[in-house]
Amino acid sequence: MRLKTSLLKESKHILFVIICVGWTTADELYSCSEDHQILKWNLLTSETSLIVKLPEEIYPTDLHWFPKTVGVKKQAQAEIFVLTSTDGKFHLTSKMGRIEKSVEAHKGAVLAGRWNYDGTALITAGEDGQIKIWSKSGMLRSTLASQGSPVYSVAWGPDSDRILYTSGRQLVIKPLQPSAKIIQWKAHDGVILKVDWNSVNDLILSGGEDCKYKVWDSFGHLLHCSLSHDYPVTSLSWAPDGEVFAVGSFNTLRLCDKTGWSYALEKPNTGSVFSLAWSADGTQLAGACGNGHVIFAHVVEQHWEWKNFVITLTKRRTMQVRNVLNDAVDLLEFRDRVIKASLAYGHLVVATSLQCYVYKNWNTPLIFDLKEGTVSLILQAEKHFLLVDGAGLYTFSYEGRLISSPKFPGMRADILNAQSVSLSNDTIAIRDKSDEKVILLFDALTGKALGDGKPLTHKQEVLEIALDQCGPSTDRKIALIDKNRDLYLTTVRHLGQEPKICKIGSMVHSMAWNDAANILCGIQDNQLTVWYYPSVVFTDKELLPKTLYIKDGSEFRRAPQVLNYIGTKVTLRQGDGSLVYSSVLPFPALLHEYSISARWEDALRLCCYAKDQSLWACLAGMAMANRELTTAEMAYAAIGELPRVQYINFLREQPSKESLLAHMLLFSGQVQEAEAAFLQAGLIYQAIQVNIDLYNWERALELAVKHKTHVDTVLAYREKFLQKFGRKETNKRFLQYSEGAGTTSEVESRCSPALKTFHASIKNA
Repeated sequence: MRLKTSLLKESKHILFVIICVGWTTADELYSCSEDHQILKWNLLTSETSLIVKLPEEIYPTDLHWFPKTVGVKKQAQAEIFVLTSTDGKFHLTSKMGRIEKSVEAHKGAVLAGRWNYDGTALITAGEDGQIKIWSKSGMLRSTLASQGSPVYSVAWGPDSDRILYTSGRQLVIKPLQPSAKIIQWKAHDGVILKVDWNSVNDLILSGGEDCKYKVWDSFGHLLHCSLSHDYPVTSLSWAPDGEVFAVGSFNTLRLCDKTGWSYALEKPNTGSVFSLAWSADGTQLAGACGNGHVIFAHVVEQHWEWKNFVITLTKRRTMQVRNVLNDAVDLLEFRDRVIKASLAYGHLVVATSLQCYVYKNWNTPLIFDLKEGTVSLILQAEKHFLLVDGAGLYTFSYEGRLISSPKFPGMRADILNAQSVSLSNDTIAIRDKSDEKVILLFDALTGKALGDGKPLTHKQEVLEIALDQCGPSTDRKIALIDKNRDLYLTTVRHLGQEPKICKIGSMVHSMAWNDAANILCGIQDNQLTVWYYPSVVFTDKELLPKTLYIKDGSEFRRAPQVLNYIGTKVTLRQGDGSLVYSSVLPFPALLHEYSISARWEDALRLCCYAKDQSLWACLAGMAMANRELTTAEMAYAAIGELPRVQYINFLREQPSKESLLAHMLLFSGQVQEAEAAFLQAGLIYQAIQVNIDLYNWERALELAVKHKTHVDTVLAYREKFLQKFGRKETNKRFLQYSEGAGTTSEVESRCSPALKTFHASIKNA
């Protein structure tokens, strides 16, 4: 990926420094200069026109357009922008250049002005060290902060509830709530000149006179620090989707990944780049230059890979498709500028500014029109794909038919990314931005909430989610990483019951499901870990460590990220931007295939051939999940799990299917479900005994009293338990019922011979 830059031969702002730029549409830009002129640049016609010449006393310092969309609603006031100036005022200016209102804001220059994301408030920062919040009509709401040094740059937090601003060499995050805690830290060795805060990835950029740019999280933790440039960093800006950012300095323009490493470095003849602005679709960049020029840059040479195909965006409207098997090359031409693309499951999906192209072969694409021209995300599953734009989410078939469009209260489609949305053949999962512990689940075919509409709620804030891609919809699983970097797995459809959320890993920084089998890989504590059969945690969680493949991280550099897991190849991006490929054995995927098609003999032959303990452990879990006891017995025996082999023999001796089902539920740790199965089958004593064995005394007594049987047995077990520890009974309910019962020996003497034998077997076990 790189920037293709262009500069006019002659400056339109003659011999004056251009201070700020701002996009109105994807092809129209406004620029302001010290010559008091506001110019409009049309990229389609390459024409430049004068909008207005400002009064002589107005020297502009910053420009920011009113946000065009809020969630799914268009804004009527989108045709105005705020212009700050050195005379201490900010000016609400129409698109035609008429100053609608001028407001005295600060003593000295107003150095920055920014609308919040929903357009309900404006923040200004001044040379006087004050930060003020204004209504959209220009009425003062509050003075948020006051300090002794100028505030050179300011940015809103993603939810418009916090403010980031500069204070000399320090950065400050101040919540709007008066009682909330302020976060402040030393960020640079020189004065900080520019900051930006992205609403999608929640990351912070800063650059200053120490000639460095840095990336921070929203708690002030340093994620990346650049090498020192030759000159101070005078501008920086996040792309709208949060995947890349641009940095400007003297005769320097740099394109960087969100983790900080550099894609490309350009050295145009611009002087210092004082301001950078991205177009709404994230494909174009404009910079205000110290030599009176406006520099334009287009993002080109993006790459997409899938199996034997490599696709490159060579120009704004041209893609090159290369088959690495035979070096065949195809060129794809588009009518409009390419905004987003995705390649997976044998299909290429390309979104331009007006249309969507779906390729299965390279000669005859399926084309349909788009409502919005700002597609920010494309996700693919085997049967359909998901488009996300400023207005909402849309699921399309690969034939171009609209399948569904999920909606939910407070939806902000503009801040969704690949970590907060996941798609499978039957399910769409979305992390709720208003409460990041909540995951919203929708049916991909109808767009309606799954089940009773109750979302999945985790105990911690969720950072990343991913749906598995294979198997029936009733068995769909979702993996999630929370803020503690713990990895959890749970079912999507749980039929009114509380979902069982099981932890399967810790210190996990990124993850991806395999495209052809439900195998999960992730970076765990700087090692590549592959969970061959993560669902084993629901069947026999003690098997989970035996089903892992762990590859030492010595060959990976700092902070690798998993990009995808296709076939047997895992693609990782290292901390310096380089790609690393790691191969995984094909046997686990074959084992999944045999399990789904109930080919247990083939599965046994595969494990015998591979002679891999992790495969035997996977087979044991798969067989138990499918109640294939013969295969499970052989697999457990192969990994030396003799107690489980004995338990399987015990299962075989069960007199009824209901009893077998209940004991298999017990084997999986599903106690409540096992108890319900016993009760439904009329096996009251076994339901009571389960609770006795687990020391759930009150539940055991409750069942005995409710069904009017074996109360004396519960009391006898309770008495023996207390005698063993030298304790006396204090539970009022047990005291009440024990008054009518005899001693333990008396209770046992009243039991039938069969019951006595059963008691003895339980004790021996």
